[in-house]
Amino acid sequence: MTYLYLSLKYLFTVLNWKAINRSIGPGLLFASTSIGVSHLVQSTRAGAEFGFALVGIIIAVNVFKFPFFEFGSRYAAAQGESLIDGYKRLGKVPLWLYFLVIVLSMFFVSAAVVFVTAGFMDNLFGISDHWPALHLLPSFLVFAICFGLLYFGKFSTLTEIIKVVGVILLLSTLIAFALTLFHGRAPMIEGFIQPSLFSDKSIFFIIALMGWMPTALDLSAWNSLWTLEKMKDPENAPTFKQIISEFNWGYWITAGLSLCFLTLGAYLIYGTGIEMPEGSSAFANFIVNLYSSSIGQWSYFIIALASFSIMFGTSIGVLDGYSRALNHTTKLILNPTFNPHKSSSPKGYRIAIALISIGAFSIILFFMNQFRQLIDLATTISFVIAPFIAIANLRLVTSKHIQAKYKPSILMITTSILGIIFLSGFAGFYVWKQFF
Repeated sequence: MTYLYLSLKYLFTVLNWKAINRSIGPGLLFASTSIGVSHLVQSTRAGAEFGFALVGIIIAVNVFKFPFFEFGSRYAAAQGESLIDGYKRLGKVPLWLYFLVIVLSMFFVSAAVVFVTAGFMDNLFGISDHWPALHLLPSFLVFAICFGLLYFGKFSTLTEIIKVVGVILLLSTLIAFALTLFHGRAPMIEGFIQPSLFSDKSIFFIIALMGWMPTALDLSAWNSLWTLEKMKDPENAPTFKQIISEFNWGYWITAGLSLCFLTLGAYLIYGTGIEMPEGSSAFANFIVNLYSSSIGQWSYFIIALASFSIMFGTSIGVLDGYSRALNHTTKLILNPTFNPHKSSSPKGYRIAIALISIGAFSIILFFMNQFRQLIDLATTISFVIAPFIAIANLRLVTSKHIQAKYKPSILMITTSILGIIFLSGFAGFYVWKQFF
């Protein structure tokens, strides 16, 4: 017992749990916001339709997007201002372009995320079984609950919810992944023909997959806003090193989990002749059954709860991020003398939450019976605009007003340049295929 006590004491000393808890926040929010549609839906589809053929694409896009997300935390920690304030430093055009990015994506992205969340809510609570005529009730409830939490809640409340949600899904995903590997692949049907990666349908799916892998690149500005919010806490304000370290952990765990979801699709669906359903509720039930088939039917409720929890956390993160970004960008545009370091009234933030919720709910009304089309449209929009965000982020963290000790390494800058080439090449190819 004495040896066990001393071992645990040493472990806690080495890990410095107090310091870790103090810095937890933006990186965890990023991870929770990312492990949603891109993982539960797109990564699973990638494995189900193409097996392991897209592993290289997923790894590449995670590696090449990493610097631009990290720059959000880096810039905020170094300058005490968000990337959005940085875009203003670059001139009116970058700021207006970012505003356009928000307007073009916020309704579609929010709608896609909430629509998937509503499916998992319906699967967990059986809402459509009790009120079959109220097809939009789950989506309305998700919007209403998220609106209430964000309208009346605080940043600390948000991070506490995400901590619980993240642990539940992380453990259940790793268990399902390990047991799937242990049981082996499901048998393929006779005469199965592997789909071509070079057909128009496959190419468009790959573009959509990369759009939110691990998430949309414009979320890097949200990460800077969340970092600033965390830094306002006088008792638990993290250091520059802790901010970067926490984000890195969150990012690479998120990237690793994308491969876990792909493996589930590849082992349990690919080549079996099983078709992934179209509707959000049916898809949610399909995903939960996919997990529980690996772990055991006894785990169905646990997996259903975990899946809904992570999607609910993603919905909160997306609505919060877009609302903060829209509010902050609008203030910078309408008031050139606005001081970002001065705390402002939450009125604009609350108006933004209401506007985005109403607009996104309207999108769901239009796309209600076109689940995959909504997801692919939202993710494709995110990918096409990604190169513009990447270039702006790189310019900011390498600009003259950043102290040398806060600037990224040569390796990060080189990866960034390669990432811009990678993202621009695929985005340009998509536009060419679509319009020429």
